[in-house]
Amino acid sequence: MRIVFLGTPEFGVPSLKALVDAGYEVVGVFTQPDKPKGRGNRMISSPVKQCAQALGIPVYQPVKIRVDGVDDLRSLKPDLCVTAAFGQILSQEILDIPTIGTVNVHSSLLPKYRGSAPVNWAIIEGEEVTGVTTMMTDKGLDTGDILLQKEIAILPGETAEELIARMAPIGAELLIETIRRLQAGNCPRTPQNEADMSYFPLLKKEMGEINWHQTAHEIVCRVRGLTPWPGTSFSWGDGEVIKVWKAEETEKPADAAPGQIIAADGKQGLIIAAGQGAVRITELQAQGGKRMNAKDYLRGHPAAYTA
Repeated sequence: MRIVFLGTPEFGVPSLKALVDAGYEVVGVFTQPDKPKGRGNRMISSPVKQCAQALGIPVYQPVKIRVDGVDDLRSLKPDLCVTAAFGQILSQEILDIPTIGTVNVHSSLLPKYRGSAPVNWAIIEGEEVTGVTTMMTDKGLDTGDILLQKEIAILPGETAEELIARMAPIGAELLIETIRRLQAGNCPRTPQNEADMSYFPLLKKEMGEINWHQTAHEIVCRVRGLTPWPGTSFSWGDGEVIKVWKAEETEKPADAAPGQIIAADGKQGLIIAAGQGAVRITELQAQGGKRMNAKDYLRGHPAAYTA
C-alpha cells in the first residue's frame, strides 16, 4: 500500500513514525512551508518535515496544496492519504487522488469539537473527557464518516500542550488499527450525527487577555487551554503585561472585586479575585523576563504588586 502523509506540528510525528514502523510504504510527506521564527527570523522546518527527512522520505511543501500540490500528489500514485493536523483544506480534486481515500487523525470525539484547535477548546470549555477519532475525510470541515474512536481523560490542571503530547501516540496507535481493519474489510464506518455537532474557531492572540469578571474556573480553564499559544495575560500597574503560564482556583474574601489583588508575596504567591472565586497564579512571565514560579518572582520583585 502506497501512503502519502500530510501533517505539520508535533502531533503528527508519532503517526508518521508509526506508519513506517508498521512497515507501510510512505512514499511522500506533505507539510506546511518553513516559517521564520525568533528574533533572527531564522527559517524553521515543521516537526513533521524534520521527522520525514530523518526517515529519508521525500518532502513537499506547497503553499496551498489544492493549488500547487495537486500534480506532486498525483505523481506519487497513493493508495491512501493520511492527515494529522496538516493545516490546509483539501479540495475534492485532492481527495479523489488516493484510490482508497483519505484517513484523518482528529484530536476530539467527533462530531464534538470540529475545527483546527479541538484540544484547546475542549479544555477551555471545561471538559473532563476528550479523545481521538479516525475518520474518512470528505470536502466538509471534519464532517466525514467516523472510523474508530478512543476516549481520553483530561487530567486535572493539564494544559493543551501537555494533553496534545499525551494524545499524539494514542492517535498513532488508533491510526494503525484503523488501516489494518480497512485492509481486512472489517473497519466500522459511521456517519456523524449532525445534531451532536460542535464547531470552534481558530485561536487568536486577542483571546488571551484575561477577563477577571469570569469565574475562577473559567479563567483557569482558559489559561490551560491557551498554553502555550496564544497564552493568557493581564496588564497591571503602569501597563506592564504579565503572561500567565499556570494557575489554579482558590477562594476569595466576600468583598473582593474582580481583578483585585488579594495576595502578592513570596509566601502566598499572586492571588487575584475573579467574578466568582479567585485565581492563584503559580507560574508567570513578566514583560521582558523569563518564565518563573510566581512566589520566586515576587520575592525578587516585592514592590511589583500591592495587595
